[in-house]
Amino acid sequence: MTDPAGPAGKSPAPESPIPARIVDQAITWTIQLDFGEPTASTREAFAQWLAADPLHELAWQRMQALRDDFSGMPPALALDTLQTAGARRGASGLRRRQALKVLALAGISVVAVQGVRELAPWQRLLADTSTATGEQRTVRLDDGSTIVLNTDTAISTGLGGERRLVTLRRGEILVTTGYDDRFAAASGAARPFWVQTPFGSLRALGTRFVVRIGDGRARVSVQEGAVALYPSTGGTGDVAQAGTSWWLANGGSAPAPAQTFDADGWASGVIAGKDMRLADVLAELARYRTGRIVCDPRVADLRISGAYHLRDTDQTLRFLAQSQPVAVVYRTRFWVTVEPAGGS
Repeated sequence: MTDPAGPAGKSPAPESPIPARIVDQAITWTIQLDFGEPTASTREAFAQWLAADPLHELAWQRMQALRDDFSGMPPALALDTLQTAGARRGASGLRRRQALKVLALAGISVVAVQGVRELAPWQRLLADTSTATGEQRTVRLDDGSTIVLNTDTAISTGLGGERRLVTLRRGEILVTTGYDDRFAAASGAARPFWVQTPFGSLRALGTRFVVRIGDGRARVSVQEGAVALYPSTGGTGDVAQAGTSWWLANGGSAPAPAQTFDADGWASGVIAGKDMRLADVLAELARYRTGRIVCDPRVADLRISGAYHLRDTDQTLRFLAQSQPVAVVYRTRFWVTVEPAGGS
């Protein structure tokens, strides 16, 4: 194998080409270190990566240089460019050099624009596991726990040390905690299981529960056991018992009103419930497809019951048109309107 550093381990020339995989690694490390909350183990892993190959250090130097090149750009322009380029990358594949420039812009806007952390592309790059729109995924952890990721979700996991930690960066998860057999056999007790959200932390008390991030808060719905809530502002919070839902926000925790659909029905691929508002069902359905579903106010309060499949949203829309007094109008593939049948 050819030594990437050249003869006698010399450092590569500044103009040396860098393989695409190393560029991707440098992008990921920059995001993890600058936009996340890097732990000591993360920093140690980065140091090992940096020292493993002279090309790694060269890629890192170029990344930092690009950030400096864009340091004078107005924050609003940087954020707008980030959003536009992020969409283009997802649709058609942004060239790597453009991606590097976008990342440099992201570094500026993270400091100056609070809303940048809500952008999905960067949350997914920070995460260990993520799902795209309409995708679901099940992750089984070494401690015996199971995490089901819903559509457009990003998580990171950490099982080292004296606690188990799942960081929910975006979206929605269903957690079923395991007993942590190997650790319990060695120490006599399982490690505490925590979920970190942007609004605070949750400690599972032998349980099965759903956590969903929304606008300015997270909704916690407990199916089994109980969950202790710890808002980011401090305090012990409350304990959510089985069969209840709670809001977790920066300012505290509070009971949430009951939903008309099952909080964990999505894990079985359905929106299921009784006496559900059509507008609420359509809003849920819209989470699983690209584009928009617009509900006409004249049918928004129509009440429906049953199980509506998520994996083929077009089929579900056709079923609604056949079983309810509504019409489904496709303005485009990505813009759908549900209105009264016959336009009345």
